Amino acid sequence: MKPSLIRRACVAALVLATTMAPAVAAQRDDNAARSDIGARARLLGEKIVPHKLSFQNTTVGGLSGIDRDPCTGDYVMISDDRSVLQPARFYTARIKVDGGGVHSVDFTGTHPFLQPDGSVYPPASAGDGKAVDPEELRVDPWDCRYWWAQEGDRPKSSSDPVIQPSIQFAARSGAYRGQLPLPSHYEVGMGDRGPRRNKAVEAITFGARGGVLTSAVEGPLLQDGPEPNLEHGALIRVTQQSRQGHVLGQFAYPLEKIFAEPDPSSPWPPDTGVPAILAFPGDPGRYLVLERTWVAGAGFKIRIYDATTRGATEVQQMDSLVGQRVVPMHKKLVADFHDLGLSTVDNTEGMTWGPTLPGGERTLLLISDDNFAEDEVTQVVALGIR
Repeated sequence: MKPSLIRRACVAALVLATTMAPAVAAQRDDNAARSDIGARARLLGEKIVPHKLSFQNTTVGGLSGIDRDPCTGDYVMISDDRSVLQPARFYTARIKVDGGGVHSVDFTGTHPFLQPDGSVYPPASAGDGKAVDPEELRVDPWDCRYWWAQEGDRPKSSSDPVIQPSIQFAARSGAYRGQLPLPSHYEVGMGDRGPRRNKAVEAITFGARGGVLTSAVEGPLLQDGPEPNLEHGALIRVTQQSRQGHVLGQFAYPLEKIFAEPDPSSPWPPDTGVPAILAFPGDPGRYLVLERTWVAGAGFKIRIYDATTRGATEVQQMDSLVGQRVVPMHKKLVADFHDLGLSTVDNTEGMTWGPTLPGGERTLLLISDDNFAEDEVTQVVALGIR
């Protein structure tokens, strides 16, 4: 999801939707799994990457996902450039991080993602239905290939093609190697069915030692009720699948309400969602969940939650969550970026586990998507998680 692009879109329908109270009868079980979660975070440091850094004939930016490569110790980052500046691609980098902070970010390589026929992906403007919107990348813990998610596109008009979201896997060179079957809920359907535009699959993570792939849609499905507003949050779907695509479980995650009143002079509505989810090692039902919100006049709000599926209602068979008695995933706040003392709070969209520090504390690295915009930054943040 790209807030700066949303600001340039026609928003009349969204403004209407965000003024509606959600009809979801969400029932929280505040006692369920209370003792199972509650991670704590502290800031280790940050590093700002130069804006529009030129690297191997590409423009570094739009970095919306990051993961640590267990085969090399380096990091892989996906750009959400829809083949506008250069073909849809990923980067590799060495990031020196320890208990003293983020010391350096050195890019080491870049490759485009390739289509099944070996060609690069065309720009969205081509209008042939083959464009992609890259948002997340994970390194396969079994063989270090890359699994990546893209949001597809719900067209604004009937003359534009529908591009379905997907989770693909690729060789380390970017060559196409296959695709994961997605649950039917994730399909961009006709009318009021499926993901909203720019609110589809943006978060994936491996759990259960690589045996389970968990994904989350960024915002509530159209049939699951309106988006969050100042009074109400919303429910999004989190799905656990086997590596072959079999759905092992699907749960509702409670997205927070909008944190501030927007500037009344702005034509752009608030934008909020889940751009990243990260499984805890050794605990297949527990996740760190990143919530990113932008409000005109108030800026960004970035929060990380510790969440679990334990005690949550299985919702795979529910066509709509509206009017259902749903116990969502239980969550606790781990960090609010405004409380960390950062130089800026920007459009953070990616996160991954880093190395373990002496004493057992685990590092968490996050990266922001600058949308290639002059007023945003590419920021690498390191937290200590206990």
